[in-house]
Amino acid sequence: MSFENKVFWITGASSGIGKSLAIELSNYNVNLILSSRNKKTLEEVKKLCKNSSKVKVLPLDLEDYSKMDVKVKEAISYFGKINVLVNNGGISQRSLVKDTDISVDKRLMDINYLGTVALSKALLPYFIKQKNGHFVVTTSIVGKIGTPLRSTYAATKHALHGFFDSLRAEHFKDNIVVTLVCPGFVTTNVSKNALTGDGSPQNSMDTATANGIDPDKFAKLMVKAIKNKREEVYIAGAKEKLGVYAKRFFPKLLSKMIRKLSVT
Repeated sequence: MSFENKVFWITGASSGIGKSLAIELSNYNVNLILSSRNKKTLEEVKKLCKNSSKVKVLPLDLEDYSKMDVKVKEAISYFGKINVLVNNGGISQRSLVKDTDISVDKRLMDINYLGTVALSKALLPYFIKQKNGHFVVTTSIVGKIGTPLRSTYAATKHALHGFFDSLRAEHFKDNIVVTLVCPGFVTTNVSKNALTGDGSPQNSMDTATANGIDPDKFAKLMVKAIKNKREEVYIAGAKEKLGVYAKRFFPKLLSKMIRKLSVT
Protein backbone atom coordinates (compact mmCIF):
# COMPACT_ATOMS: atom_id res chain seq x y z
CA MET A 1 0.00 0.00 0.00
CA SER A 2 1.46 3.34 -1.06
CA PHE A 3 0.72 6.23 1.30
CA GLU A 4 1.59 8.95 -1.21
CA ASN A 5 -1.12 11.65 -1.11
CA LYS A 6 -3.53 9.37 0.75
CA VAL A 7 -5.89 11.03 3.21
CA PHE A 8 -5.70 9.73 6.79
CA TRP A 9 -8.25 10.77 9.40
CA ILE A 10 -7.11 10.09 12.98
CA THR A 11 -9.33 10.32 16.04
CA GLY A 12 -7.76 10.73 19.48
CA ALA A 13 -4.96 12.62 17.73
CA SER A 14 -4.20 15.16 20.46
CA SER A 15 -1.99 12.89 22.58
CA GLY A 16 -0.50 9.43 23.03
CA ILE A 17 -0.67 6.96 20.17
CA GLY A 18 -2.74 9.29 17.97
CA LYS A 19 -0.28 12.15 18.29
CA SER A 20 2.74 9.94 17.58
CA LEU A 21 0.95 8.31 14.63
CA ALA A 22 0.11 11.71 13.11
CA ILE A 23 3.73 12.84 13.33
CA GLU A 24 5.01 9.54 11.91
CA LEU A 25 2.53 9.54 9.00
CA SER A 26 3.46 13.11 8.13
CA ASN A 27 6.83 11.75 6.97
CA TYR A 28 5.06 9.83 4.17
CA ASN A 29 3.68 12.85 2.26
CA VAL A 30 0.10 12.08 3.27
CA ASN A 31 -2.82 14.42 3.93
CA LEU A 32 -3.92 14.34 7.55
CA ILE A 33 -7.12 15.18 9.39
CA LEU A 34 -6.65 15.30 13.15
CA SER A 35 -9.59 14.94 15.51
CA SER A 36 -10.22 14.99 19.24
CA ARG A 37 -12.21 17.21 21.58
CA ASN A 38 -9.34 19.65 22.20
CA LYS A 39 -8.80 21.96 19.21
CA LYS A 40 -5.92 23.85 20.85
CA THR A 41 -3.94 20.67 21.48
CA LEU A 42 -4.66 19.45 17.94
CA GLU A 43 -3.19 22.69 16.57
CA GLU A 44 -0.04 22.00 18.58
CA VAL A 45 0.20 18.49 17.11
CA LYS A 46 -0.28 19.97 13.64
CA LYS A 47 2.78 22.19 14.15
CA LEU A 48 4.85 19.10 14.97
CA CYS A 49 3.90 17.41 11.71
CA LYS A 50 6.07 17.67 8.62
CA ASN A 51 4.45 19.88 5.96
CA SER A 52 1.69 21.21 8.20
CA SER A 53 -0.07 22.70 5.16
CA LYS A 54 -1.28 19.16 4.47
CA VAL A 55 -2.79 18.82 7.95
CA LYS A 56 -6.33 19.85 8.88
CA VAL A 57 -7.84 20.02 12.36
CA LEU A 58 -11.41 18.84 12.93
CA PRO A 59 -12.65 18.87 16.55
CA LEU A 60 -14.76 15.81 17.31
CA ASP A 61 -16.43 14.40 20.43
CA LEU A 62 -17.01 10.65 20.09
CA GLU A 63 -19.57 10.79 22.88
CA ASP A 64 -21.76 13.09 20.76
CA TYR A 65 -22.26 10.51 18.04
CA SER A 66 -25.49 12.00 16.65
CA LYS A 67 -23.39 14.47 14.60
CA MET A 68 -21.15 12.01 12.76
CA ASP A 69 -22.78 12.47 9.33
CA VAL A 70 -22.00 16.20 9.51
CA LYS A 71 -18.43 15.56 10.66
CA VAL A 72 -17.81 13.11 7.82
CA LYS A 73 -19.01 15.63 5.21
CA GLU A 74 -16.75 18.28 6.72
CA ALA A 75 -13.77 15.91 6.73
CA ILE A 76 -14.28 14.94 3.08
CA SER A 77 -14.54 18.61 2.09
CA TYR A 78 -10.92 19.22 3.14
CA PHE A 79 -9.22 16.99 0.57
CA GLY A 80 -12.14 15.60 -1.46
CA LYS A 81 -11.80 12.08 -0.08
CA ILE A 82 -10.84 9.89 2.86
CA ASN A 83 -8.69 6.81 2.30
CA VAL A 84 -7.98 5.65 5.86
CA LEU A 85 -9.94 6.26 9.06
CA VAL A 86 -7.90 5.53 12.18
CA ASN A 87 -10.38 4.95 15.00
CA ASN A 88 -7.99 5.69 17.85
CA GLY A 89 -10.01 7.83 20.27
CA GLY A 90 -11.25 6.35 23.53
CA ILE A 91 -11.02 6.25 27.30
CA SER A 92 -9.96 3.56 29.79
CA GLN A 93 -11.14 2.39 33.22
CA ARG A 94 -9.60 1.45 36.58
CA SER A 95 -12.27 0.12 38.95
CA LEU A 96 -13.72 -3.12 40.27
CA VAL A 97 -17.03 -4.30 38.81
CA LYS A 98 -18.72 -4.05 42.22
CA ASP A 99 -17.57 -0.45 42.64
CA THR A 100 -18.41 0.85 39.15
CA ASP A 101 -21.55 2.95 38.72
CA ILE A 102 -23.61 1.99 35.67
CA SER A 103 -23.22 5.57 34.36
CA VAL A 104 -19.50 4.87 33.98
CA ASP A 105 -20.20 1.69 32.02
CA LYS A 106 -22.50 3.67 29.75
CA ARG A 107 -19.98 6.44 29.17
CA LEU A 108 -17.25 3.99 28.23
CA MET A 109 -19.58 2.22 25.82
CA ASP A 110 -20.77 5.52 24.32
CA ILE A 111 -17.24 6.76 23.65
CA ASN A 112 -15.23 3.64 22.86
CA TYR A 113 -17.85 1.60 21.03
CA LEU A 114 -20.88 3.60 19.86
CA GLY A 115 -18.89 6.72 18.97
CA THR A 116 -16.42 4.70 16.92
CA VAL A 117 -19.16 2.67 15.26
CA ALA A 118 -21.26 5.75 14.46
CA LEU A 119 -18.31 7.52 12.83
CA SER A 120 -17.38 4.42 10.83
CA LYS A 121 -20.96 3.85 9.69
CA ALA A 122 -21.22 7.49 8.59
CA LEU A 123 -18.08 7.11 6.48
CA LEU A 124 -18.89 3.63 5.14
CA PRO A 125 -21.15 4.77 2.24
CA TYR A 126 -18.30 6.93 0.90
CA PHE A 127 -15.89 4.00 1.06
CA ILE A 128 -18.42 1.84 -0.77
CA LYS A 129 -18.95 4.49 -3.45
CA GLN A 130 -15.23 4.98 -4.09
CA LYS A 131 -14.70 1.19 -4.03
CA ASN A 132 -11.89 1.36 -1.49
CA GLY A 133 -11.27 2.34 2.09
CA HIS A 134 -9.37 1.26 5.17
CA PHE A 135 -10.66 1.21 8.74
CA VAL A 136 -7.87 1.04 11.30
CA VAL A 137 -9.07 0.45 14.86
CA THR A 138 -6.98 0.83 18.00
CA THR A 139 -8.41 -1.80 20.32
CA SER A 140 -6.30 -3.40 23.07
CA ILE A 141 -4.85 -6.66 24.28
CA VAL A 142 -7.82 -6.56 26.70
CA GLY A 143 -9.97 -6.74 23.59
CA LYS A 144 -8.82 -10.36 23.60
CA ILE A 145 -8.34 -10.93 27.35
CA GLY A 146 -10.43 -9.47 30.19
CA THR A 147 -8.32 -8.41 33.19
CA PRO A 148 -9.13 -6.97 36.64
CA LEU A 149 -10.11 -3.30 36.99
CA ARG A 150 -10.94 -3.01 33.28
CA SER A 151 -14.26 -4.87 32.93
CA THR A 152 -16.17 -2.39 30.79
CA TYR A 153 -13.07 -1.15 28.98
CA ALA A 154 -12.42 -4.77 27.99
CA ALA A 155 -16.06 -5.15 26.96
CA THR A 156 -15.90 -2.13 24.66
CA LYS A 157 -12.76 -3.44 23.00
CA HIS A 158 -14.21 -6.95 22.62
CA ALA A 159 -17.26 -5.32 21.01
CA LEU A 160 -15.10 -3.46 18.50
CA HIS A 161 -13.51 -6.74 17.41
CA GLY A 162 -16.93 -8.28 16.84
CA PHE A 163 -18.26 -5.30 14.89
CA PHE A 164 -15.27 -4.77 12.64
CA ASP A 165 -14.73 -8.48 11.95
CA SER A 166 -18.32 -8.53 10.68
CA LEU A 167 -17.86 -5.34 8.66
CA ARG A 168 -14.72 -6.78 7.06
CA ALA A 169 -16.60 -9.90 5.96
CA GLU A 170 -19.56 -7.92 4.59
CA HIS A 171 -17.53 -5.39 2.60
CA PHE A 172 -14.56 -7.37 1.33
CA LYS A 173 -16.18 -7.20 -2.11
CA ASP A 174 -16.09 -3.40 -1.90
CA ASN A 175 -12.31 -3.43 -1.40
CA ILE A 176 -12.68 -2.20 2.17
CA VAL A 177 -9.91 -3.25 4.54
CA VAL A 178 -10.05 -3.52 8.34
CA THR A 179 -6.94 -3.55 10.53
CA LEU A 180 -7.40 -4.18 14.25
CA VAL A 181 -4.39 -2.92 16.22
CA CYS A 182 -4.11 -4.32 19.75
CA PRO A 183 -1.70 -2.39 21.98
CA GLY A 184 -0.28 -3.75 25.16
CA PHE A 185 1.12 -1.25 27.65
CA VAL A 186 2.14 2.01 25.94
CA THR A 187 3.58 5.01 27.79
CA THR A 188 0.69 7.44 27.37
CA ASN A 189 -1.76 9.20 29.68
CA VAL A 190 -4.37 6.48 29.19
CA SER A 191 -4.15 5.32 32.81
CA LYS A 192 -4.10 8.89 34.17
CA ASN A 193 -7.31 9.68 32.30
CA ALA A 194 -8.95 6.32 33.09
CA LEU A 195 -12.32 6.54 34.81
CA THR A 196 -12.72 5.18 38.32
CA GLY A 197 -15.91 3.74 39.76
CA ASP A 198 -17.61 7.11 40.32
CA GLY A 199 -16.58 8.50 36.92
CA SER A 200 -13.68 10.64 38.13
CA PRO A 201 -10.25 10.24 36.48
CA GLN A 202 -7.61 8.11 38.18
CA ASN A 203 -5.05 10.95 37.85
CA SER A 204 -2.07 8.64 38.25
CA MET A 205 -0.06 6.47 35.89
CA ASP A 206 0.04 2.70 36.32
CA THR A 207 3.52 1.24 36.78
CA ALA A 208 3.01 -1.10 33.82
CA THR A 209 1.94 1.81 31.63
CA ALA A 210 4.94 3.88 32.71
CA ASN A 211 7.19 0.98 31.68
CA GLY A 212 5.37 0.36 28.41
CA ILE A 213 6.33 0.83 24.77
CA ASP A 214 7.33 4.33 23.74
CA PRO A 215 4.45 5.79 21.65
CA ASP A 216 6.81 6.91 18.87
CA LYS A 217 8.13 3.37 18.52
CA PHE A 218 4.57 2.07 18.65
CA ALA A 219 3.56 4.45 15.83
CA LYS A 220 6.27 3.11 13.54
CA LEU A 221 5.05 -0.47 14.09
CA MET A 222 1.45 0.63 13.60
CA VAL A 223 2.30 2.30 10.29
CA LYS A 224 3.95 -0.94 9.15
CA ALA A 225 0.78 -2.90 10.01
CA ILE A 226 -1.39 -0.41 8.09
CA LYS A 227 0.91 -0.48 5.08
CA ASN A 228 0.79 -4.30 5.02
CA LYS A 229 -3.00 -4.29 5.50
CA ARG A 230 -2.77 -6.63 8.45
CA GLU A 231 -6.14 -7.89 9.67
CA GLU A 232 -5.08 -8.03 13.32
CA VAL A 233 -1.80 -7.19 14.99
CA TYR A 234 -0.54 -7.26 18.60
CA ILE A 235 1.94 -4.49 19.39
CA ALA A 236 2.88 -5.36 22.93
CA GLY A 237 5.43 -6.87 25.26
CA ALA A 238 6.19 -10.58 25.32
CA LYS A 239 3.96 -11.28 28.34
CA GLU A 240 0.93 -9.58 26.81
CA LYS A 241 1.39 -11.43 23.51
CA LEU A 242 1.83 -14.71 25.39
CA GLY A 243 -1.48 -14.04 27.13
CA VAL A 244 -3.32 -13.81 23.80
CA TYR A 245 -2.02 -17.20 22.69
CA ALA A 246 -2.59 -18.75 26.12
CA LYS A 247 -6.21 -17.60 25.92
CA ARG A 248 -6.57 -19.42 22.61
CA PHE A 249 -4.81 -22.66 23.46
CA PHE A 250 -4.68 -22.87 27.28
CA PRO A 251 -7.67 -20.87 28.58
CA LYS A 252 -7.78 -22.49 32.05
CA LEU A 253 -4.10 -21.78 32.60
CA LEU A 254 -4.60 -18.15 31.60
CA SER A 255 -7.56 -17.83 33.98
CA LYS A 256 -5.36 -18.95 36.85
CA MET A 257 -2.71 -16.42 35.84
CA ILE A 258 -5.26 -13.61 35.56
CA ARG A 259 -6.68 -14.35 39.02
CA LYS A 260 -3.24 -13.70 40.51
CA LEU A 261 -3.14 -10.15 39.18
CA SER A 262 -3.58 -7.38 41.75
CA VAL A 263 -7.11 -5.96 42.07
CA THR A 264 -6.28 -3.30 44.65
